[in-house]
Amino acid sequence: MISTGAADETPLVLIVDDDEDVRTAVEELLLSVGMEAHGFGSTRELVDSPLLERAACLVLDVRMPGLSGLDLQQRLTAAGVSRPIVFLTGHGDIPMSVQAMKAGAVDFLTKPVRDQTLIDAIIVGVERNAEERETARIVQQHVDRFATLTPREAQVMREVARGRLNKQIAFDLGITEITVKLHRSNVMKKMQAGSVGELIRAWEILPAPLRQPQSA
Repeated sequence: MISTGAADETPLVLIVDDDEDVRTAVEELLLSVGMEAHGFGSTRELVDSPLLERAACLVLDVRMPGLSGLDLQQRLTAAGVSRPIVFLTGHGDIPMSVQAMKAGAVDFLTKPVRDQTLIDAIIVGVERNAEERETARIVQQHVDRFATLTPREAQVMREVARGRLNKQIAFDLGITEITVKLHRSNVMKKMQAGSVGELIRAWEILPAPLRQPQSA
């Protein structure tokens, strides 16, 4: 089985193609290498499916009745839904492939395609998805820890991340240096940082809105 970095979770690949034979062939191919696969006859079926939340990679045809694969890629991006996409089409051209790749597609393959070529592209997508999910998990972990800080502790963390010394922070915030040290110690514990370097990295991971100056 291919590892995704997720806890014992089989990679789920969703295939959208209006050709049932193609869908079935790709599903069987992926099952043979230890991946879970599910096919849809249209992009609308995919969008309406709860499986989209679990998907590790999408395999999309370009031209289909209704919403095309390229249209779906644009809509997912606009909605902030990040899913690696491998395009598999019998109707592709250079402008289409350029559009797809610029929008972040993993690959743009033309039917008929070698089994190993398709598998390799999907593996890249699955690994990319695992990395994205792990990054999101780490960001959320730091956001949750940051939420436990008092407003003053958040101010001190911001100043430490800027490279300010305790006495400079004390002067800027109008508090004593001892108070700064206490706040700084609390911040290190709550953010689970073993060093100033780790604290700075945690700060840089936080979403931009949280890093904006706030009043104590």
